[in-house]
Amino acid sequence: MSEAQPLTLAEGRLAALAWGDEAAPTWLALHGWLDNAASFSRLAPMLVARLGIRIVALDFAGHGHSSHREGDYALWDYCHDLLDAADELGLERVPLLAHSMGAGVACLTAAALPERVERLVLIDGLGAVTTPISESAAQLRKGLRAARRPRSAAPRYPESRTAIAARVAGGVTPIDTATATPLVERNLVREPDGHVRLRTDGRLLWPSPVRLSPEQALALLEAIQAPALLIEGEGGILGERDMARAARAAVSHLARRVLPGGHHLHLEPGSVFCVAETIEAWLASAE
Repeated sequence: MSEAQPLTLAEGRLAALAWGDEAAPTWLALHGWLDNAASFSRLAPMLVARLGIRIVALDFAGHGHSSHREGDYALWDYCHDLLDAADELGLERVPLLAHSMGAGVACLTAAALPERVERLVLIDGLGAVTTPISESAAQLRKGLRAARRPRSAAPRYPESRTAIAARVAGGVTPIDTATATPLVERNLVREPDGHVRLRTDGRLLWPSPVRLSPEQALALLEAIQAPALLIEGEGGILGERDMARAARAAVSHLARRVLPGGHHLHLEPGSVFCVAETIEAWLASAE
């Protein structure tokens, strides 16, 4: 398998990991909330070997080794991370490999700028987390109140094993130690006394002051023109919920595959091979 090469992009604001030959066709990979580029550390080498491509996985702002930013971390702001990276890499039209929140960013970009997105491979994510219009004031209240509280220090642990255990115990979605390890290891700063602390901007945990409404989110999905593959985990976050069904129905050119695994099935040692195989088969069927 190819080794990951570290990159810095966007005048040093964004960090990334790259797999594959620089001369090969390039895909951008977009991770989920509170994750980082290491989310693709098991899948990317497989796809590079199978498809003859290069994969550049970003750390979104506030995540991994990328810079923190002031203001809110709105979903649509991450579209600029994607576009800044694509511009610097000379990618006028780019295939996107995206997980969870990254899938939301990919969908927004594909809807608004269809000329920039060649295809979408979405992993256990489709569109945006939404708030009903009737709850807009309550959502704004939560966001404003959170932003006015004193900022707490980044979590600190005696060693990486404890940090990994904390992610396993406290993750928003279930995750095991083998799957969490690459994500946590990339997210740690080692201090002189031997302790480690998280790099992630703590403000990512604040509630969003504004979210799209369900109607807006579906309208954006309807605007997507690129062919899309959605890979869901049997234990993932979409399933047969009403909004997930509506989201799938809104995308015109969507193929859906449900595979064994959880929300991070592309990083789970027991599921990643099947994910790679499914992507390769979908691309072959489209030729």
